[in-house]
Amino acid sequence: MEDTIVKILAALNEVSGDVKVVAIDGRCAAGKTTLANKLAEVTGAGLIHMDDFFLPEELRTEARYKETGGNIHYERFAEEVLPALRNAVGFEYMCYDCENMRFGAKRMVPAGILRIVEGSYSCHPKFGKYMDLRIFCDVNPLEQRTRIKMRDGSNALPVFLNQWVPKEERYFAACKIKEQADIMICTSPPLRH
Repeated sequence: MEDTIVKILAALNEVSGDVKVVAIDGRCAAGKTTLANKLAEVTGAGLIHMDDFFLPEELRTEARYKETGGNIHYERFAEEVLPALRNAVGFEYMCYDCENMRFGAKRMVPAGILRIVEGSYSCHPKFGKYMDLRIFCDVNPLEQRTRIKMRDGSNALPVFLNQWVPKEERYFAACKIKEQADIMICTSPPLRH
């Protein structure tokens, strides 16, 4: 992990501007949150979690789910987060609690010159190129399955494998998210044939 952090910090040193923004996108259970937390711990960066922008029930329509990346509340992210990212002062946004299916507490993003947006859909094309550095976290399918099961339990595994993972994969392919990354991080050993 330390080598990865050093690589990211070196890449950020190449970026000009007062406030720098990193987007960490990638596959479910690939370590995006772990990487973002470690990077924030080392740098003091403010964190924005895409999981806080889970799509509320009233927007879950068949048409919306047919959109590539439509299962994230991109309108709210664009309204509450994008305008504040380049401002060094702190800001807050509402968190959607997907477990209870309602809005929960507000999340405070502290003042600072580094912001990290982490989670699947953080590089959604509807947001434009707001980031200075794009990171893609990858994981092989077998390791992904193991991690989801450990993290979310056996009962949640089929939902991830049949619903969320296919939606993410469609987004990655259609929007060429992996191909546009500045830094690729694979958090699992390659599969052997």
